[in-house]
Amino acid sequence: MFDNLTERLGQSLKSIRGQARLSEENIKEAMREVRMALLEADVALPVVREFISRVKERAQGQEVIKSLTPGQALVKVVQDELVTVMGEANETLNLAATPPAVIMMAGLQGAGKTTTVAKLSKFLADNEKKKVMVVSADVYRPAAIDQLQTLAAEVGAEFFPSDPSQNPLSIVKGAISEAKTRFMDVLIIDTAGRLHVDEEMMNEISQLHKVANPVETLFVVDSMTGQDAANTAKAFNEQLPLTGIILTKTDGDARGGAALSIRQITGKPIKFLGVGEKTDALEPFHPDRVASRILGMGDILSLVEEAEKKVDKEKAEKLAQKIRKGKGFDLEDFRDQLMQMNSMGGVGAMMEKLPGMSNVPDAVKSKANDKEMDKLVAIINSMTPQERRYPAVINGSRKRRVAAGSGLQIQDVNRLLKQHKQMQKMMKKVSKGGLKNMMRGMGGMMPKGGMPF
Repeated sequence: MFDNLTERLGQSLKSIRGQARLSEENIKEAMREVRMALLEADVALPVVREFISRVKERAQGQEVIKSLTPGQALVKVVQDELVTVMGEANETLNLAATPPAVIMMAGLQGAGKTTTVAKLSKFLADNEKKKVMVVSADVYRPAAIDQLQTLAAEVGAEFFPSDPSQNPLSIVKGAISEAKTRFMDVLIIDTAGRLHVDEEMMNEISQLHKVANPVETLFVVDSMTGQDAANTAKAFNEQLPLTGIILTKTDGDARGGAALSIRQITGKPIKFLGVGEKTDALEPFHPDRVASRILGMGDILSLVEEAEKKVDKEKAEKLAQKIRKGKGFDLEDFRDQLMQMNSMGGVGAMMEKLPGMSNVPDAVKSKANDKEMDKLVAIINSMTPQERRYPAVINGSRKRRVAAGSGLQIQDVNRLLKQHKQMQKMMKKVSKGGLKNMMRGMGGMMPKGGMPF
């Protein structure tokens, strides 16, 4: 997300970063470029106008003029205003209610509501330790109820059964009663997709809202629709008291216009981002971290939090001890590292959070993708336990067997073995001389065309 905007803003602010002093003229020029970058990212025009106006006002003020590095001070002003546009801080769900706390999901068809219900269930169970029940009041879309039942089983949420022949109001009443009986902490209601101009459907969801009396009414919207997402959310909010927004499919949205427009237009906070298809691909929305990401400064804090939650600390400690004892780094260890990266959202998600990645050429980024990692894991899985522990035994005939078993080519197997050797060398340097040698080792791993994967 934000790839195009990051690139354009980077170009716009690059020239002014090095300025010893700022003049009205070079600020005006930079702001013209920033304006174009925001419009190209499909940010709503009123939001762009207000943003540029505020940045100009602050840039010509004392805080920038008197700064020792006015160019950098201007970049800081842009970052602060991006945070203001998207909301000052992460707004968490308000679950302070007599259990069950009811959450109602609303939105257009195809926005990803049902998948988001499952993701939110998993998030609340894993991070808030809540007992979650889900129910589908969508009696219009074929297989909507079955889809939610399947996803609920996958994420370990309780599922309240419903039927297309039932009335949505009676479904919701039954689910609330069952959730109370079973002492559930949270009940999430999945509703049918609807247009705000469909009077009958909007009346239905208003009635559902009165019956459910939810503590949170979340509007689920596809970020790929850009500023239209903000306009749709505004129209829904006029008929339904929304408490927040969940932006879906942000992993496929290179522009980011929705994230920058929604708060200003609706007055409602973005609470979560859907960042992939997996059931754990839901991130709390932190405006300050996203602003940092947009300006190419990365988001190390989110990366560290992700590692804390998803890295197997026991395995990591075992590997560290093994390397310290000089026992080497075999292909099973290599596979574990690849799978740990996958659990953190894959290479793409990690790269997006690293500072300076906007300056890395696309040709290099394309080589570091999750499909390549999956290939490496498939190759290692096609080996025998002996081959994984002692890669030196892999001769020509074994390579042919491994390639056939993984559905890949011999050159793919050769490439993996070469990368593993480079990793081994790096690990030896770590065990002998710490961080400095590791960094030197990592430099040696980087082939001329790009990343090691």
